[in-house]
Amino acid sequence: MNLADFVEINLSRATGAGLDPHEYLRVTGELSELDRWGEAFMRAARGHLERAAQADTAISAGEHFRTAARWFHFATLGPNHERALAAAEADTAMGRALDLLDPEARRIEGPGFAGWLRGPAGAAATAIVVPGLDSGKEEFHDVTDALLRRGLAVFTMDGPGQGALAATTTVRADYHRVIGRVVDALGAGSVGLVGLSLGGYYVAESAAREPRVAAAATVSGPFRLIWDDLPPFLRDVVVQRAGGEDAARRFTGQVDLSDLAPRIACPLLVVDGGQDTVPGMVNGEQLARLAPHGRYLCVPHGDHLLGNARPDWLATAADWLSGALT
Repeated sequence: MNLADFVEINLSRATGAGLDPHEYLRVTGELSELDRWGEAFMRAARGHLERAAQADTAISAGEHFRTAARWFHFATLGPNHERALAAAEADTAMGRALDLLDPEARRIEGPGFAGWLRGPAGAAATAIVVPGLDSGKEEFHDVTDALLRRGLAVFTMDGPGQGALAATTTVRADYHRVIGRVVDALGAGSVGLVGLSLGGYYVAESAAREPRVAAAATVSGPFRLIWDDLPPFLRDVVVQRAGGEDAARRFTGQVDLSDLAPRIACPLLVVDGGQDTVPGMVNGEQLARLAPHGRYLCVPHGDHLLGNARPDWLATAADWLSGALT
């Protein structure tokens, strides 16, 4: 994929995750080749670390740390020999942001997962935000914030092959085993799940197999992946996250909800963008139709992750999950 296409494809994703669109266009506009993506984004992130150090108030410093975390995370998306370093920097910056902006946030880690639990101790219910193939917990704090405003406790996590764990773990299709360990660590009797991109598959698979999932929502999640039809760049990402081509082929072959969808007993909301047409990825309409309590929301102009259509789904999904849980 050439530089111009990569910049265009990630614009909606980046701005939807909270990066300033003007800064994004300025940083990417100075690139001469895609191989410099990681370097440029890490430089932008360090600029926000400097602003945090110079800030007059804890709130301003915390906001700059949070922005730095997002820039570090997006540095991991392009060809980048320092991907592991960028992910670790994102994790550290997010921790420093929460120290200032939400001191009650708790870091919780276990086998194959790490993340932040936020929200009131006496919350009526707990939601878990699950990222996708090349994503991490630093990307979806707007989703977390929407759920927090509705009174839920929220655990935003990295799992196998994701975020800060990508350097030491690989993706796995039986994600319900990870979710089960997360629920154990949280001490919750039941939870709601929100999964984005490949996280949508993880959430649906978990809802079918983990009885403590009380409600689930997927956003741009695949119903099925077809290896031979995937674009070369996406295949490369799967290979990186799976630890090799053979493992990537096996993993992709397991991402299929045909048999699992009818086993999802809890309420399920499936959100898709009408412009999200990735070759080799079957969207969620079949999932919503086959799940006994499935509901389908398709935003016609929405792209992958619907970063260009936040008002058309985020509040609706947050209200739906909050209502389903409480």
